[in-house]
Amino acid sequence: MSLLTVRDLRVRLGGADVLRGIDLDVAPGECLAIVGESGAGKSVLARTILGLSAREGARVSADVLTVGDRDARRLPERQWRTLRGVSVSLVLQDALQSLDPLRTIGAEVGEALAIRRVPPGERRARVLDALEAAGLPLGGPGRPEAPARLRQRPGELSGGMRQRALIASAIVGGAPLIVADEPTTALDATTAVRVLDLLGRLRDEGTGLILISHDLAAVARIADRIAVLDAGEIVEQGPSAQILTRPAHTVTRALLDAVPRGAKHHPARGGAPLLEASGLVRRYPGPAGSTPAVGGVDLRVRAGEVLGVVGESGSGKSTLARLLIGLERPDAGTVTRAGSPRIRLVPQDPLGAFDPRHTVERILDHARRGDAPSPAGLLERVGLDPALRGRRPASLSGGQRQRVAIARALAAQPDVLVCDEPVSALDVTTQAGILDLLLDLQHRDGVTIVFISHDLAVVRRVSDRVAVMRHGRIIEQGETEALFAHPAHAFTCELIAARGAAR
Repeated sequence: MSLLTVRDLRVRLGGADVLRGIDLDVAPGECLAIVGESGAGKSVLARTILGLSAREGARVSADVLTVGDRDARRLPERQWRTLRGVSVSLVLQDALQSLDPLRTIGAEVGEALAIRRVPPGERRARVLDALEAAGLPLGGPGRPEAPARLRQRPGELSGGMRQRALIASAIVGGAPLIVADEPTTALDATTAVRVLDLLGRLRDEGTGLILISHDLAAVARIADRIAVLDAGEIVEQGPSAQILTRPAHTVTRALLDAVPRGAKHHPARGGAPLLEASGLVRRYPGPAGSTPAVGGVDLRVRAGEVLGVVGESGSGKSTLARLLIGLERPDAGTVTRAGSPRIRLVPQDPLGAFDPRHTVERILDHARRGDAPSPAGLLERVGLDPALRGRRPASLSGGQRQRVAIARALAAQPDVLVCDEPVSALDVTTQAGILDLLLDLQHRDGVTIVFISHDLAVVRRVSDRVAVMRHGRIIEQGETEALFAHPAHAFTCELIAARGAAR
């Protein structure tokens, strides 16, 4: 029995055809991956399969759209609600926007069970099992942190932890079909491998999976078949081994060619220290009381270099970024700047950083300093069509929003860019363009860059030096190639090995 059958699916949104002529099938125990550039329509496809696009104003038509044994073409919203979480579940791309900031993690993950009137005791046990399976720590044997974890709200979790909570929400109800829209985007290499292994186990046990991802390493690990989406159409579809090794379409070949590999071509030595952190400490409330997100960091950023910062989700990378740019004050320690460098942040969650009422043009114009390019010129510099300047952030794809965030930072003509996961939401071809842009800013304009990422291949591609964070501390740092070739700390070895496993 097919869990999903789609024939000639078409979606029209805002007067434009977003999807055209889509044909898909997913069987029990099969993983179908959907890959493509940002803006190709991948997330719209995911939401349409769960009946969410029509609710958001899109016009949806199909010759066949069957979820399980239900004809879903004309289902009213009330009946869709009975399907979601029971027949099909969704892991959304944007964890911060997808979780209710006022609800606890226990309530969010257990919602599908509450709708089905699962008794509270059984519901709690299944929620904890799902959280643990998704890689959210509960304190080991006996789960001592479980009560506090269930009471936490999304704002108390790191980006990666929020993503794992979403994954737990999707698997807790035991739906036979899971649509995972970029489920490992916000995860470090070791956690991503665990999540992919979890999804692989679910597939092996008979769950059907649709994996939407720009991470071709993740796709290669668990997908049985791959469909390549471009400008709303499937341009190539077939077994994974065939698509990944013998691609027939130019779009597929471009995606594979853009995967970051190898070392930085022209490493820079860097000049005098421009930013210096000494003994930085920042504490937040946690499951077991106040815990340091950053717990005594010493760090030097040299003029003209790219310093990569890597580590697990929750290791303190984003907190360190906010401390370096002055968005937060340390509880102890200092950040010293040589002169008065202009510092700008490229945030991990661009949608949350934009005023949703403002157009892209107004966002960029407000950030411009000196003789910075016009909004249209800034958009062109990050590879976006200047016609997008009249759009608002909510109408852009995740990758488009990320590029607007980079353009906004460039509008200030910064001396230092602190980039917090700047390419995590981008497909590999767009990602390659943004990495080339950042390297151009370094070499041509002398911009100093702190590049925070969980993707070690990307960090190796752009960084001159690398600092490895764990549990709020820097456990190892050094020149990029020396650190990759001869890691001194066991955790660094684990990160590098996990990245290899993910590929």
